[in-house]
Amino acid sequence: MVETLDDIDRSILTELRGDGRLSVRALADRVRISRANAYARLERLTASGVITGYTAVIDPEKAGLVTSAYVTLTVRQRAWRDLHEQLREIPEVRHMALVGGDFDVILLVRAADNAALRRVVLDQLQAIPGVLSTRTLLIFEDMSND
Repeated sequence: MVETLDDIDRSILTELRGDGRLSVRALADRVRISRANAYARLERLTASGVITGYTAVIDPEKAGLVTSAYVTLTVRQRAWRDLHEQLREIPEVRHMALVGGDFDVILLVRAADNAALRRVVLDQLQAIPGVLSTRTLLIFEDMSND
């Protein structure tokens, strides 16, 4: 079932995207609702799966991950179910998506340096059964954070 969001719910989500550490009191003040209403809405948004968790936004370069790349994979048909579990175990893989088009999977990989990126692509990704080919696109300038 898809959650129906109203303007207040969308405002809550916008505020939390800007600062996930907001107190309920501050959140209620910003969206102009009572604290009790804010608590109830947060509970509903969490219980329904709209809010799936809270996390810190990390600057990759300041965290020592100075080399970033999108890596595309072409995979054997029906390999996705097994493949995505193996990809989750590679710490440098920060995001993955199954896509349609010229390739099957796109990964955001963040590594300490070019040598570490090379190890991820050549030693780990290409060694996974079901991966037919990879293509690496270096990111020269990142306009957003993880």
